[in-house]
Amino acid sequence: MGTERQNPNPTTGSLQFVGNATTVLRLGPFTLLTDPNFLHKGQWTHIGQGVVSRRLTDPAIEIADLPELDAVVLSHLHGDHFDRIASRELARDLPVLTTPHAAKRLHRRGFREAAPLRTWETITLSRGAAKLTVTSLPGRHALGPLGRLLPPVMGTMLEYREAAGVLPFRIYLSGDTLVHPELRRIRDRFEGIDLAVVHLGGTKVLGVLLTMDGRQGADLIELLAPRTTVPVHYEEYGVMKSPLSDFTAEISGRRARFDVQVVARGETFALPIVEERSSL
Repeated sequence: MGTERQNPNPTTGSLQFVGNATTVLRLGPFTLLTDPNFLHKGQWTHIGQGVVSRRLTDPAIEIADLPELDAVVLSHLHGDHFDRIASRELARDLPVLTTPHAAKRLHRRGFREAAPLRTWETITLSRGAAKLTVTSLPGRHALGPLGRLLPPVMGTMLEYREAAGVLPFRIYLSGDTLVHPELRRIRDRFEGIDLAVVHLGGTKVLGVLLTMDGRQGADLIELLAPRTTVPVHYEEYGVMKSPLSDFTAEISGRRARFDVQVVARGETFALPIVEERSSL
């Protein structure tokens, strides 16, 4: 998938935080956009099940400022993850890797390259010797009966290899999941997660938790033990009740040492994929 675009420095990697769950990920010759949310401060969006919320921040960039993209990785189809601006301005031939539920609805909007991924299914992007494997992972937006009313959500594992015979650089994108037993299978299947991008915020609707708060976020990090964690999806909408400080306080209060990198909106975090990662 993708064109033969050249990259002058194919071993570099970075994460630019745009806002909410939106990031621009550069992994060697590949560039991905996650959960595109480009609404501005004060604008309303439909969260789901008739619930609306006002955005409290501005995105760091606009869609017109984006680099050339290989694909969008979309955890689920809620208005704060794929908003009306994304629906209007993103190219209709841009691959969108997402849940079958979201892919079907995006096809109706004209996104003809929306690709459905069922849990544990993979798709591989290739550019020369470099490969990027995208795997759909289990996620639950809510537990109990409410979970059946919300759209399906997926986590994602990105595995970048700059060449054959090189160990992958692994990035886990949590999506809007809560901590649940099936997440243990991620730890069993993927040995060594280099970076976890975790969706926090403690989103609550009618008192029901829909995204991880600080405690759940710390529980997830303890479970998966990534080398580095970047928190996203907090303090962006009125329905988000758990600030970033809840998460950082939980992390500080636990005995295990966690490397948490707080990336401010608009900042770029360099990823250490230039290390020698030879396979055994």
